[in-house]
Amino acid sequence: MRVADMVLMVYNTLGRKKEKFVPLRDGEVRMYVCGPTVYDYVHIGNARAFVVADVVRRYLEYKGFKVKLVSNVTDIDDKTIRRANETGVSVQQLSEFFTEAYLEDMAKLNLKRPDVMPRATKHVPEMIEAVETLVEKGYAYQVDGDVYFDVSKFKGYGKLSGNRTEALQMGARIEVDPRKRNPADFVLWKSWKPGEPGWYSPWGKGRPGWHIECSTMAVKYLGETFDIHMGGKDLIFPHHENEIAQAEAATGKPFARYWLHNEWLTVEGDKMSKSLGNFVTVRDALKMCQPEVLRFFLISAHYRSPIDFNKENLRVAEGNLRRLLNAFERLEGLPERKVRCGDEEKLVSEVREAKQRFKEAMDDDFNTPAAISAAFSVAKAINSYVESNAEVESSAKQEVAETFRRFLDVFGVQLKPAEHGVDQAGLVKELVDLIVDLRQEMRERRDWKTADRIRDELRKLGITIEDTAEGTRWKIRRPN
Repeated sequence: MRVADMVLMVYNTLGRKKEKFVPLRDGEVRMYVCGPTVYDYVHIGNARAFVVADVVRRYLEYKGFKVKLVSNVTDIDDKTIRRANETGVSVQQLSEFFTEAYLEDMAKLNLKRPDVMPRATKHVPEMIEAVETLVEKGYAYQVDGDVYFDVSKFKGYGKLSGNRTEALQMGARIEVDPRKRNPADFVLWKSWKPGEPGWYSPWGKGRPGWHIECSTMAVKYLGETFDIHMGGKDLIFPHHENEIAQAEAATGKPFARYWLHNEWLTVEGDKMSKSLGNFVTVRDALKMCQPEVLRFFLISAHYRSPIDFNKENLRVAEGNLRRLLNAFERLEGLPERKVRCGDEEKLVSEVREAKQRFKEAMDDDFNTPAAISAAFSVAKAINSYVESNAEVESSAKQEVAETFRRFLDVFGVQLKPAEHGVDQAGLVKELVDLIVDLRQEMRERRDWKTADRIRDELRKLGITIEDTAEGTRWKIRRPN
């Protein structure tokens, strides 16, 4: 497979249109993903951004690119300081705890580790140097130990978000500080306050602002200009806008060439927030479903489309994933033979067509729903073949299985034929619910004999049924 033969189109927020993806270095892609601010457990909105970036990385590798991914950890920030003070631990202790929790959660979701995962606190000297450069070039100024970026000096400010500097001068969405030259100016360096961590700088003791952290670490590990910058839609302004301003003012060169942003994730139709009581962490979600199901749900909608987290959508994702894995297991279970027949030619032809549709879907701005549809075509072809054949020619089996594996690898779904990687407890619940529903139909038909037999047979299996005014309830009887 030659990278040059493939045409990948991506929606670039910077140009607000789909563009042909051409990396700076032939066959190589350098990308940066804004990582977590480690003051709490990762929520499913964060997880969507990280899973989307992981799928993008996996598909680029599928196409033959060598990918270098950098994703930071923000371990010093207003939020980390406030949470540490609330809980009575040091910022370092808090950030270490939630960094480990983040890594555990992402491992469960089968995210590949970044090639570099820099922590902000380990790069403060580089951040001080970056701020010094901005001051020397006239893009930044000091006030009482704080250093601000002067947005009026950077002519391209607003090119990512579309927010015009003139409109921002009115103070909209910006906390007005009388010490600023312009209401839209943002902080690069914050002067030290009692109870906060601090580092010594030319402007006194203090700490870096959030925005300078990401741009500094991105430039350090990917160069002054790199290929892809990713994150959630909520980061477009002000975070990513400010990253661009800082980096390009300092270097005089373009920062990231392609900006990819995923849409919101809602919970039961509402925006997720702690005030609404619908804040769902990855750990909360994994009490409702298996990690593979959560991941599959998160890619079931196009990354630039909203997605709603609810029990029904999880159930659909679980059923769809089970269908794919069942088909793979059926193929794997077929004995092999050396001679190919007409049915196998048809199977291989259908799978090759699905492979082409898969690539076309992913080349169209990483259209995972269409790619999943192509995977279902493979599953359908496998199931049709298995219904009519007791054996499969070895090379055909190998080609179909390899195609299927590579699809699932791009999705980030691990094959576990012995367990399907799916919620076995959930499968048992669905089966018993189905049997109970059938029993209720028998009761409505006044077929008491069949209804009683179902009840008695379930009791033998350790499942007790209770008919109540609210409906039929069942539970698994625990052994003595």
